[in-house]
Amino acid sequence: MSKTSTIQVDKVNEHIVNWLKTYADNAKVNGFVVGISGGVDSAVTSTLCAQTGLPTLCVEMPIHQAQNQVSRGREHIDQLQKKFPNVSRAEANLTPIYEAFKSEMPLAADETKYHLSLANTRARLRMTTLYYFAGINGLLVAGTGNKVEDFGVGFYTKYGDGGVDLSPIADLMKSDVYALGQYLQIPNSIQKAAPTDGLFGDNRTDEDQLGASYDELEWAMLEDEKGSTTNDFSGREKEAFDIYKRLNFVNKHKMNAIPICEIPNSYRI
Repeated sequence: MSKTSTIQVDKVNEHIVNWLKTYADNAKVNGFVVGISGGVDSAVTSTLCAQTGLPTLCVEMPIHQAQNQVSRGREHIDQLQKKFPNVSRAEANLTPIYEAFKSEMPLAADETKYHLSLANTRARLRMTTLYYFAGINGLLVAGTGNKVEDFGVGFYTKYGDGGVDLSPIADLMKSDVYALGQYLQIPNSIQKAAPTDGLFGDNRTDEDQLGASYDELEWAMLEDEKGSTTNDFSGREKEAFDIYKRLNFVNKHKMNAIPICEIPNSYRI
């Protein structure tokens, strides 16, 4: 189930950069702010934003972050600033804020729910931070989610990393993002690193959390779009497809529009 990207990276790169420039011009904003995690998605997104020539602010927001994630993020920003004079950087150490929040919150009887809620809190603190920087600088918050995460399995935090102004790479599969990252020559340390959201303060990868690799989930997403069912597969393919379908179902509340209780006209005077 290894996936190979089929995009024309040069054309896709130019298309996204032009789209970003047009959107920013129409919105009458100065540029973009991107949260840098040390992962491929944020590295590609920030590089695309930088190519617009508009101010691009790269923000590091560590919360008990693993040192290898921090070093990868800094290596990327260093590289970006050498190439693009419009790129600036900022760091907001959110660890004290996170700890203060946690100290005020009650413990939960369910340990799994407790740790997941705290992980989501990290993402929401980062969203708030990015919007602060966006507000004081007249910038748009550029999202870093890819298609599998945003529209396949809903692997993001609602009103956390899902809270953005625009999503430059949300129509790209993970394999496409890697292909674009290679084309853009982002650091090898990022290209080779196992994807992780870094929200739990340990070394767990995205695959550890999801139960399947991005290659498998990308394959399952495409099979689902074809109309395939679980009965069409066996062995590991069936396992991966079932994982995709389960995650797609339970995370619909993230991917669908917020439901509105509409009042019947007959109830209005």
